[in-house]
Amino acid sequence: MEADEKRRRAEDKRAGVFADELAKLQRAEAKLAAKKTRLLADAYALTLEQRSRIGSAPSRERDMPLRSMALELGMAVRVNDRSMQSQMHDAHELMELFPATMEALSEGRVSRAHAQVIQDAGRVIEDPTDRAAFERIVLVEAERQTVARTKTYARQRAAVLDPRPLQERHDTAMRERRVWVTDLDDAMSTLTILGKNVYIHGAYHRLTGQGTEIKAVDRDKRRAHAAAKAESEKAGGRSGDDDNNKSAADGDAEPWFDDRILDEIRCDLALDMLLAGSPVIDPTDPTTGGLGAIRAEVQITLPITTLTGVTGAGAELNGVTPVDPETARRMAGTARVWDRVMTDPITGVVTAVDRYQLHPSQTRFLNARDMTCRTPGCRRPAKLCDKDHSKDFALGGPSSNDNLCNECARHHTLKHATNWHVEQLPGGILTFTSPGGKTYDSHPPSRVTFVPTDDGQLTVAPF
Repeated sequence: MEADEKRRRAEDKRAGVFADELAKLQRAEAKLAAKKTRLLADAYALTLEQRSRIGSAPSRERDMPLRSMALELGMAVRVNDRSMQSQMHDAHELMELFPATMEALSEGRVSRAHAQVIQDAGRVIEDPTDRAAFERIVLVEAERQTVARTKTYARQRAAVLDPRPLQERHDTAMRERRVWVTDLDDAMSTLTILGKNVYIHGAYHRLTGQGTEIKAVDRDKRRAHAAAKAESEKAGGRSGDDDNNKSAADGDAEPWFDDRILDEIRCDLALDMLLAGSPVIDPTDPTTGGLGAIRAEVQITLPITTLTGVTGAGAELNGVTPVDPETARRMAGTARVWDRVMTDPITGVVTAVDRYQLHPSQTRFLNARDMTCRTPGCRRPAKLCDKDHSKDFALGGPSSNDNLCNECARHHTLKHATNWHVEQLPGGILTFTSPGGKTYDSHPPSRVTFVPTDDGQLTVAPF
């Protein structure tokens, strides 16, 4: 027993050492985050200085110093330039509007996450004196509470000091309502709706009510079946004649029951209503169906082995998210609005498309090769991008696949409006050269391809 107690005290002491070391590392991380914040703020300040020298030029031209700087820094650390631009803005705002929080971060008293929630909540406070008072009060909470609790407290304090009434804040927030898709693993995605809370909760409540009713009907069906089966068995036990035995046998046939949980039913109901229902506001010709009977066009890249059922992987939707093979085969065979791009099962090279006109074929080849905007960090689907000449057409650049690539409108404009240059190398590799002389390579996205094995099966190719 004494040995066990000694070991327990030793282990408790080690836990304390771990805690001390972790706290020390977190303080070091906070100090390093402060240095990074200052660097990004300085870079943002430089772009403001560059912008001030441009004068009364169009707003797009005045935005180019910031865009170019964000692209340069983003490429250096493999971060999307839009995200980098936001980080630069946040760093500059933290330095300018929240000096006490910046000081606490530099001293390691709060983490970067704590500083961010103070900044997010406090930026609505316009009066500098009120904002300083808010910052001073919330920092006390941040130094002793978790990020989540600090966030709740900061929002409460900011709401008291926010000069705008709730109705005005709500009306402003309503202008940001939107719907977006987030792709997940295993051929799944989430559809997120940001809207007025009473509508969102109302929709969720309706789905819950409908789902609960479906579960109740299924429950009654199960009880009725169980009762009928019990009665049939009881009747069969009282009589041995053929009719009763037949009735008992019939009672053993179990009907279909709904095994979905409530979450699954809610999801199925929501998708059914979105896909099959009619919109409340429909300004289009009513004879064409809801919102003009919209025809969606998507691109599916499908290895021939998946189409024929030899393999069960490799299909992709818009070059962004995997598609389960059953759906890919069914849609490739029946949907008229799909652009079918076939790939070689060994090399992944595009071998055929479903149209043969010259320009559309080039477009499909480039979309299949690039999949997204080729600027490092950008994920805008290729079908929504411009087809850019790496060497300008006006300067003699050919309209050939080895001189073309996908660039979204943002990065296409940036290339032509600043001193960024792009050179295309063999194999679709692009070399971006920044105004500062730094170079960054962009390789076409890798594809999962398959090769035969010795036993006649297929395996992922080692390239």
